[in-house]
Amino acid sequence: MIVVSTDGSALGNPNGSMGWAWADHIDEAGNAHEHNHTGNADAGGATNGTNQIGELCAVLEALRAHPGSEPLTIESDSQYAINCATTWIHGWKKNGWKNSKKEPVKNAELIRAIDSEICKRKGSVKFVWVKGHAGNAGNEKVDELARTYAEDCRSKLKDGYLPLEGWKSLISSSYSDGVDVPQDAKMLLDGKISSSEYHIGRCVGEDINPDFNGNNTRETERETFSDTTKYANNNAACDSSTQIINTNDESPANDESKADEDSHENNESKNSESQNKSEQKYKAVPGLRVCGTLQFTPAPNTSPSFNGNPRFITGTIQLSGYVMPDGTFNLEPTEFYMQTNAKK
Repeated sequence: MIVVSTDGSALGNPNGSMGWAWADHIDEAGNAHEHNHTGNADAGGATNGTNQIGELCAVLEALRAHPGSEPLTIESDSQYAINCATTWIHGWKKNGWKNSKKEPVKNAELIRAIDSEICKRKGSVKFVWVKGHAGNAGNEKVDELARTYAEDCRSKLKDGYLPLEGWKSLISSSYSDGVDVPQDAKMLLDGKISSSEYHIGRCVGEDINPDFNGNNTRETERETFSDTTKYANNNAACDSSTQIINTNDESPANDESKADEDSHENNESKNSESQNKSEQKYKAVPGLRVCGTLQFTPAPNTSPSFNGNPRFITGTIQLSGYVMPDGTFNLEPTEFYMQTNAKK
């Protein structure tokens, strides 16, 4: 059985940069049987987007990288992505790709592509929901990959990289204003290069994956999240009557009346990276201190209301990276989250 983790990231809505990633759980050589890829992971993103687009891109790319007859398990912390692939899609097909509010389904290009990949895959596809930022090795790895690519897109260190359907969904969305579409992506959209040509040399990581010590999802994790396991029956996936098998009665309801996909979609679109981080609990590490001088841009003296005095602020900076052996940390331009009611 192949186990893959997927994740999407968005560094603020609207029009913040986004990222996606998948990573293998097994110590498997790239391009080996059932693995249509070179490295042990892949990641991409764009200068604009939402975390839903990122989540769906990750699932789609994971499916395409792992064709064949071997059972595939996709672990994701996005109930939106899982429900799109296993539950809501049946109602959307019946309703002509309209949601419960009779509006066009968002990200339909990506969802159709995911459905198509499940349809033609000989092996079964199982989706397992895992709690984000809870110590799951696979989830932590893809979270870092997706977030890093989003940050690199924002800082112009990397060009946007999405599957064809990801670009189409993004460009047709309300988040496309000012999006940077690289030349190779334009060629992909225009049909001048194939998807295979577009993906050449893209995968990241080594040809084997040491991050999971050769093991798939730990048994304890499977027990913890067994109530959120869903199966997509590939033999019937193209039929709107596809049966979704849940492991027990506590699984999320499949009925749209009990779990409206549009409401979930709208709620998740507000769940940007900054909001995700604000929900996490941080604690001070005894003895660990940070000091130095930060440069804020734009500077206070560039403001028309500048009165010559320093300005007091309260806020946080989200750091993700490596501390060098000498204790230094190279801080690239990043967002500062200010507490707007701070006074002094």
